[in-house]
Amino acid sequence: MRRQYAIRSLVVVIGLVMIGVGVIVQMVRIQNSEQAKTFLSQGDLYAGEFRTFYPERGEIYDRNGHLLAGNRTVYEVGVSLTEMKDVDAIAYVLGTYLNMTSDEVRDKLLNSPETWTYIVVKDYVDVNTVTAIQDVIRQLDEADDNRLNGLGFKPHYERSYPERNLASNVLGFVTRDGRGYFGIEEKYNDLLAGNPVQVWVPRDPNKAIDIPRVSNGTTLVLTINRDLQAKVETILDQSLSEYGAKNGTIIVMDPKTGEILAMATTPRMDLNNYTDYFQIYDNGSQYNRSIGMAYEAGSVVKVLTMAAALDTGTVTPETTFIDTGSIDVGGITIQNWDRKPWGQQDMIGCLQHSLNVCLAWIATQMGSPNFYSYMEHFGLGHPTGIDLSGEAMGRLKVPGDSDWYPVDLGTNAFGQGVTVTPLQMLMAVSAVANDGQMVTPHVLYAMLRDGHQYNVPSQYAGSPISEQTARTLTEMLAASVESESASALLPGYRVAGKTGTAQIPTEYGYDPNHTNVSFIGWGPVDDPRFMIYVWLQEPTTSIWSSQTAAPVFSSVAEQTVITLNIPPDLVRNQYGSR
Repeated sequence: MRRQYAIRSLVVVIGLVMIGVGVIVQMVRIQNSEQAKTFLSQGDLYAGEFRTFYPERGEIYDRNGHLLAGNRTVYEVGVSLTEMKDVDAIAYVLGTYLNMTSDEVRDKLLNSPETWTYIVVKDYVDVNTVTAIQDVIRQLDEADDNRLNGLGFKPHYERSYPERNLASNVLGFVTRDGRGYFGIEEKYNDLLAGNPVQVWVPRDPNKAIDIPRVSNGTTLVLTINRDLQAKVETILDQSLSEYGAKNGTIIVMDPKTGEILAMATTPRMDLNNYTDYFQIYDNGSQYNRSIGMAYEAGSVVKVLTMAAALDTGTVTPETTFIDTGSIDVGGITIQNWDRKPWGQQDMIGCLQHSLNVCLAWIATQMGSPNFYSYMEHFGLGHPTGIDLSGEAMGRLKVPGDSDWYPVDLGTNAFGQGVTVTPLQMLMAVSAVANDGQMVTPHVLYAMLRDGHQYNVPSQYAGSPISEQTARTLTEMLAASVESESASALLPGYRVAGKTGTAQIPTEYGYDPNHTNVSFIGWGPVDDPRFMIYVWLQEPTTSIWSSQTAAPVFSSVAEQTVITLNIPPDLVRNQYGSR
């Protein structure tokens, strides 16, 4: 009997073992089958999700560390419909704090597509508002009241400009889609924005992995001096009011490095309210008139004509010219600005009195090939290459163009028929202020990323004239300012410069009653530390640059030497002689 039980037990054990082995084999087969792979892949879809993490946009500072563009945290306020308990309570609270009506909130929550499980009620809500709503939620939670269940807040960044409209023409702005427009924000958008990272995030907290660190966008340091920029903008605004001008531009640059220290134009806008752009500007060229608008600058171009003539040996400072008040070029009579003869003049006198006839004669003595070759080398008709978006090229007609005529040689010599941007003229004349070397203007000083700093080197755009020509002409222009434009002088400092008064071209010729007035100057003459360009559009109190743009130059130069701590000539010379 015992043996019979033993056999039965053995059979049962063997059967159970075989069943177990079969189950194991089947489990292994199922787990490694194609169907199992399909189920596993489908399961992964619900185990987590891919999320794109966007880096914080790089900040922008002035050269002394003042924040010009940064980021602030704002919130997306939304409701999870699957967790929502009391739509009326949520509608009432959000309507109260989000400047909406309860009906607007309720409509969003109740009339959403059936497939939606989450509704954004309002985005870009400031931190103070969110804190106030969270306090209400906290108070209800303490009372064991869950009427606001489902209400959530997702933080993200929004571009902010603490100085509001300061240097707005240089900075540009960022829209809510994260794209930069105009200025630095557009030119360096990719660097500032950084690189988004897509990461798989599991829903099971036990399987959570470390999310890789997303590097912030590159931080930029500008050549702009925030204090000087503010002073220059104030002077510009006051000048428009005092002289009745429509708009204006003032640029301050280091003539040795090309660093833009200040760049002010009108109108400006509060960058935090970028949607105002369409109410302020008619087109993009008006956003930064320093680089975006080309105009006939008038007699400031005489600086380039005289530089070319001196460099070719066509004239010397002592060369004399008998000014009869008119000259024939290409069969057309050219006259002086006052339509009067000035008699015998040397070349300093031609600059002092800004004689159109004299400069037209100089150009004819040089000849078209020489004159236009120098203008090309000075960069007229070409962009400067400044690191800001929206630069215009201007226009220099040359022999061979369909609309060039022989008389243009004479009129171009004193700036008529040549269109330039203020920055083009500043770059061209930098060759005179910088011993013959023309600098490339730039506004980026350095880039900072991941703890490393890269400083942007200065670049030179060639040497259109010799060092001797540059120094000779600088002395001539310094003497010219002392007699022609006393209102441009800066007590304690010797400066060089030139006025420019240009009648505005119309469909029927030039309007003698409306002008663009300009002034370009630099100093101190023996060691230039700044160059300044002033352009006022259609002043009404006076049409002459010597009475409008020249005194503006003096005011800007005064603030520049104060801000940059440049000692007067007497102090510098005494210190240098020790």
